[in-house]
Amino acid sequence: MNAITTERLTKRFGAFTAVDNLSFEVKRGEIFGFLGANGAGKTTAIRVLCGLSKPTSGRAEVAGFDVATHPERVKRHIGYMSQRFSLYEDLTVRENIRLYAGIYGIPTAEIRTKSDALLRRLEFGDWRDRLVRVLPQGWRQKLAFSVAIFHEPAVVFLDEPTGGVDPLTRRQFWELIYQAADRGITIFVTTHYMDEAEYCNRVSIMVDGRIEALDSPRRLKEQRGAATMDEVFRQLARGARRT
Repeated sequence: MNAITTERLTKRFGAFTAVDNLSFEVKRGEIFGFLGANGAGKTTAIRVLCGLSKPTSGRAEVAGFDVATHPERVKRHIGYMSQRFSLYEDLTVRENIRLYAGIYGIPTAEIRTKSDALLRRLEFGDWRDRLVRVLPQGWRQKLAFSVAIFHEPAVVFLDEPTGGVDPLTRRQFWELIYQAADRGITIFVTTHYMDEAEYCNRVSIMVDGRIEALDSPRRLKEQRGAATMDEVFRQLARGARRT
C-alpha cells in the first residue's frame, strides 16, 4: 500500500493555480524528496496533504485517508516538523515531549516510559529539565524530529528541517531519518540543500506548481547529463516563470 497517492491534485486561489495537476505515489517507508524553488507550490501542496487545506480538484490519500473528506484522520496518522516552529522554547525538553505526546493521543500510562526511552536514545538525560531555548540548534532539530515521530506516524512531513545547522549535524539528523524509515515511517522532506537530495530514495522537482521531474537521484542525473543534483535542479529551475 502506498503511504501517499495523488491524482491530478490541484489547488487554486482565485485565478492563481498554486498546485497544478500533481499525480505521484510515495511508498511506505520511502524517503521522498519534494524539491522546488521558492514559489513553486511546495508549501501549498504540503498543506493539502496534511489535511490543512482542501484541494480545488483532484484527490489525494495520505496513510489511507482522503485528505478532503477525512482530514482529521489524516492528521492523527502523520507527523510534521518545520524549520520555523516545532518546539516551545519556554518549556523544558521533558515538558515538550509530554506536551506533544498528549497532543498525539498517547495514553498517559505510556508517556513516561516512552519519554525516558527517547531521552536515553538521544543522550539527553542531563538536559531533560533544561529549557529548549538553551539547547544547541542541532540538538533542537534532533529533538523536534524525535517528537514529530513520537507516536510512530505512517508519514512524517519535514519542511526544510535542517536549515541553519552545520554539515556534521545535518548528517547526524539524516541518520535519524534513516532509522525512522527502517521502522516503516514514510519520510516526505523538502530541502534547499541539494546534497540532501542525494540521500532520498526518489526526488520530485516542482516548477510553477507542476512536477517537472521525478525519479531517483542517480537516474535524474543520468537523464540530465548532470554530475550533481544541484545541477539538475538549476537546469529545471531556469524554466520557471513565477518570481
